[in-house]
Amino acid sequence: MTCKDCIENLGPYVDGELTAGEAALVEEHLNACSDCAAAHRRLVETSSQLRSALMRYEAPDVLKARIRASLAESGRDIGPRRVPLPSRMNNGWMRAFAAAAVVAIASSGLTFAAMRERGTGSPIQQEVLASHIRSLMPGHLTDVESNDQHNVKPWFNGRVNVSPDVPRLDSLGYPLVGGRVDYIDGRNVASVVYKRRQHVINVFSWPSSDDRDLAPQVSSSHGYNLIHARRNGEEVWLASDLNLGELKEFAQTAFFGH
Repeated sequence: MTCKDCIENLGPYVDGELTAGEAALVEEHLNACSDCAAAHRRLVETSSQLRSALMRYEAPDVLKARIRASLAESGRDIGPRRVPLPSRMNNGWMRAFAAAAVVAIASSGLTFAAMRERGTGSPIQQEVLASHIRSLMPGHLTDVESNDQHNVKPWFNGRVNVSPDVPRLDSLGYPLVGGRVDYIDGRNVASVVYKRRQHVINVFSWPSSDDRDLAPQVSSSHGYNLIHARRNGEEVWLASDLNLGELKEFAQTAFFGH
């Protein structure tokens, strides 16, 4: 393996994306080449520093959906690309490499954080969260779009095995948007959709196999807040990137206060 090949593969090597055979070739070269070994050390050190100090900001649901729509419409591959680099190291190349490394590792650090969170929570919680995020894609939020509960609630008849609560809370700043049928835990479930400013709130419900009531339980993942409760033989989940205080207020007022 040449220095050029090694440098091109350092990012994937650090991120654990190479096959065992490819990783072995990189390791063999690093053991024999002091320049590439030094570049590898800098990459690892920068990654560690970024992961420990990186600040993260959450965009509202609507912005996330717009970004996904723009990417889908562009049809471009925005994945990481390996750029040919000179086989001999010099000061100018090292400065360019250092700048590229910061960008590359910042991305890999965010990916690492997301992968670490992905395994948290119960399987149902992960399905609820995935359904909420999927609903933010253009055209996926509602099957019936209406701010009138007398249109939304009867729409679910014959489509799901539960008649969901559809309170109207416009006066409190939580306008009804509509509803849709989603698929969670191997069944069709009702999802009633509300908004709070630019934040989407999905309220999922389906019949429970456990007849014991469960007081509202709060959890969070990937920057989203979730509230789960069981009442009157129904499982109820709320999911949103709305701040937890307002989401609790919404849940208590609309679903768990009576």
